[in-house]
Amino acid sequence: MNKDEKIKILRDLIKIKSVNGNEAKITDYLVKIFENQNIKVQPDYFDENSANFVAEIGEGKGPVLCFEGHQDTVAIGDEKQWEHNPFEAEVVGDNIYGRGAADMKSGLAAAVIALIELNEKERIPGKIKLIATAGEEFGAKGAYRLVESNVLDEVSAMVVGEPTAGRVVHAHSGSLNYRIKSFGKAVHSSIPERGINAITGLNYFINAEKRIFANTPLDPVLGEFKHSITTIKGGSQVNIVPDYAELYGNIRPTMVLGNQKVKEILTKVIKELNEEHKLRLELEIVHDFFPMSTPAENIFVKQVVKAASENFGSKASLGIINGATDASVYVKKYSKLPVVVLGPDTWKIAHQTDEMTSITSYMNTIETYKKIARLFFE
Repeated sequence: MNKDEKIKILRDLIKIKSVNGNEAKITDYLVKIFENQNIKVQPDYFDENSANFVAEIGEGKGPVLCFEGHQDTVAIGDEKQWEHNPFEAEVVGDNIYGRGAADMKSGLAAAVIALIELNEKERIPGKIKLIATAGEEFGAKGAYRLVESNVLDEVSAMVVGEPTAGRVVHAHSGSLNYRIKSFGKAVHSSIPERGINAITGLNYFINAEKRIFANTPLDPVLGEFKHSITTIKGGSQVNIVPDYAELYGNIRPTMVLGNQKVKEILTKVIKELNEEHKLRLELEIVHDFFPMSTPAENIFVKQVVKAASENFGSKASLGIINGATDASVYVKKYSKLPVVVLGPDTWKIAHQTDEMTSITSYMNTIETYKKIARLFFE
């Protein structure tokens, strides 16, 4: 496959609008590409416009390497703010612009091309799978659907193609989203003493949240524990004491302070606040994604670093991120699965206006993925 053909595949993917739950058209496109190459595919269509996709090459008698990515993107926001049309995949110099160019259609396209070229030229004494999921940006519903099946049961190691600019990410935090509901009693604001202000209940929690996570342990790999209150709403009009208010918070669990312990801490503080201040607070866990950490000395991590170094040079450093990926879902079931995150360009430009990836980084990723496969099966 020549350079122009590789660029066309990425541009085609960017041009397909797959915002939050519209991945079936991406799957349709991938099915055609792989069937034209006589590569085994397994599309899985569900809901109205969602789909997971699995392709597989190799003789099937050895270990199984998996390249993983998601097909969906976040919304474009105000299109008027875009200098480059988010769905035209405009090429300017070494850059390709468009929603999903970085996160993560470039990583997905790189894995597609790597599988095709490996299938053409290499003997694979095991299997290589490509998994493309639905809904990663919106609750990881595709990844959860996969772990309910047996698709990943035989996988020996995984590369998640999120944008890292060639940096090898061997660990990332989890992501736990929660909602606190506060119930009160509505009255006219001229007689507040007869009501119960639901916003006051949230205020107690906000103050407590700072305290309960004030001295959290430092993770030796993932570092500082992160926590934030991110949205809050309550009340209907200015002259009514509100009977309901709610807030959302986000926590980044680590291997030292994991998801279950975080949930126990939140449950305990809600119980204490309700008892001490006669409140009606309720806790709801919205999303519960686990941290991922593969030891730096793991042989697969070393193979990936070697492959990335040959193609990205000094950019191929070993590192961590505080974001979460589909791997958060997989490691909950497959706790010993070695996982790394590696893809073109950087997380910094993902989700932004005029999102882009560089052609150079994209091409380097293709070659890196092929090298990873060769090292893996040596």
